[in-house]
Amino acid sequence: MTLKQWESNAWLRPEPTSKKEIANLLAIVDRDLKDATGSISPDWQFGIAYNAALKLCTILLRAEGYRPVHGLQHYRTLMAMPLILGDEKQGDANYFDSCRKKRNIVEYDYIGGASEKDAKELLRFAKDLRHEVLAWLKENHSEFL
Repeated sequence: MTLKQWESNAWLRPEPTSKKEIANLLAIVDRDLKDATGSISPDWQFGIAYNAALKLCTILLRAEGYRPVHGLQHYRTLMAMPLILGDEKQGDANYFDSCRKKRNIVEYDYIGGASEKDAKELLRFAKDLRHEVLAWLKENHSEFL
């Protein structure tokens, strides 16, 4: 599928972004990557790292001129990653979707659902994704940097 097809399915709506919006999202990412390393529970570290990675996927969609419609916003945002960065990112999108489900558990259902290993792994994923997103922006949408 393509983003255009997602728009036709009413999963996304076109909406232009701005350099300021992208800068604000990147600032949130940087704050979250820093905060996720603090002396807090693995559940919170995991949740904060999740937020950083989600914001990076949001940057991808916003730079392409889209916003997810209400309902399944997180899912659509993260599953758009391979549509934008390439099919080879499908495994990353699947991993991140499993993190979305775990994050919902630790956020809404019970404590202790994320281990230190889970939190560190997601934090590493988010840091790596940040480098990829910045390189992609530089190559495809340098007007937002």
